[in-house]
Parts: sequence; structure tokens; C-alpha cells
Amino acid sequence: MKVFKIIFWTFYRIWFYIVMAIPILLMLPFLVASILTESGYPYFFKMARIWARFILFAMGLYYKVERVQKLEPNKSYMIVANHTSMLDIMLMLVLIKNPFVFVGKQELSKIPLFGFFYKRTCILVDRGNSKSRMEVFNQAQKRISRGLSVCIFPEGGVPDDESIVLDTFKDGAFRLAIEHQIPIVPISFGDNKTRFSYTFFSGSPGLMRAKIHQVIETKGKTLLDRKEIREQVRTVIYDQLIDFETTKKSSLPQNITQ
Repeated sequence: MKVFKIIFWTFYRIWFYIVMAIPILLMLPFLVASILTESGYPYFFKMARIWARFILFAMGLYYKVERVQKLEPNKSYMIVANHTSMLDIMLMLVLIKNPFVFVGKQELSKIPLFGFFYKRTCILVDRGNSKSRMEVFNQAQKRISRGLSVCIFPEGGVPDDESIVLDTFKDGAFRLAIEHQIPIVPISFGDNKTRFSYTFFSGSPGLMRAKIHQVIETKGKTLLDRKEIREQVRTVIYDQLIDFETTKKSSLPQNITQ
């Protein structure tokens, strides 16, 4: 039985990178054209959402989302969520219609084909370089001034210990949101770790639950308030993750949960 699981997990990983590449190759001329100018980014974003939907469908994944509040079109937001999987990128693109840019780690730019567009459309950060972290603020300011939203995973990376429900949050997203007086959108991803974690021999098709929480306003707030807001956002996401886990366990047959 274990041998069959290993074969499945290996195939599932390889299949993920194949389905990542297929829509990029099919849309390649249009994708390249859309990144030549800043005004082309909204068109790139629409194609990125198609790419994300294709991947989820081809991986046998479907999602269920609870929206506490709808986002206003043509408005900038700071979007934050827990980070446990590569699928966080795809699910975020599917859920959020407002064009946004990711702030992400530089290492992902090394992925063939995907990395080419990733480093030209996202704000990259080298977390070990203080100058790189400062440049993030400059790049984010440019995007927000163009009416775009920004998406940051405030844990600053995926914890090596997968038993951690939610790691501590870094200040960057909240500092940016306060400085630009834009609302914060907390999002909880309930099943991405189970469906496709960074552990190679893991993952399966199935349901991915998400919740888009009530927007948290920063208007009138100062940098002195950033820690309070940071912990407020983290508590909202953490409590929902616990609720997801409790609901998941209660839905299992009794002989499995015992």
C-alpha cells in the first residue's frame, strides 16, 4: 500500500509542474505582450487567473469559499493569508478579482517558465538582505499608486514544522497598509497544506476551504498601531484555522477520529 502511495505522490508532484506549464505555453505570446508595459498588467492578471483555475481543475481540486465581505472594485487592499503550500498562489488568484501583485520570495523565480513571469510581475524579496526588504516598500508604493492591491503572506515563509498552525507575523504588510491607509483583507486557507504541502510525498485531490474575513480598516491609524493590527489580523486567521480543523475532525467517521 505504501508503495502505491509513493508512486501516486511522485506522479502528483510531476503532474503539478506539467499543468503549471501547459497554459503558460498556450498563452505565451499574450502573456509576454501584457508584461511589456505597466498598463498591460490588468490583462496579465486576468490570464493569471485563468492559469490558476486550470491548475486547480487539472489537479482534481475544488474550493469552497465563505465571503464575509465583498471587495470594492478599483480599490487597493493589503491582502494577507496563512502560507503552507504552492497552491496558496493559485487559490488566491482564483478568489480575488481585484488586480494585485504578490510580494514573494526570490527563490520561486528559479522555477523554469513560471519564474520568468514571476520575477517580472511580482515584488521579489531576499529575506536575508535588508536592502531587498527596503526595496519592497518602494515597489509596493508604485503598485498601490497605480491602483493595484498587494498580497503578502505575513509569516515570512512556510514553517519547516508542518505541525505549526500559524507562525508569527512579520510587520511588513501592516506597515505598508498603514502608511498607504489601505484596508487589510485577512484570508484563511484551511486545506492547502493537506492538498499539496512542501513535503514531497504528500498531497491529494479534494476540497480546499477558504474564508475571506471582514476587512480591517487602517484609516487614521499610525505606525504605533501596527503591532495591535498585526495581532488582530493573526487572531482572526488563527481562530478560523482552528475552526476549519475542528469541523474537519467532526465530519470524519467516529472510528477514524478515535
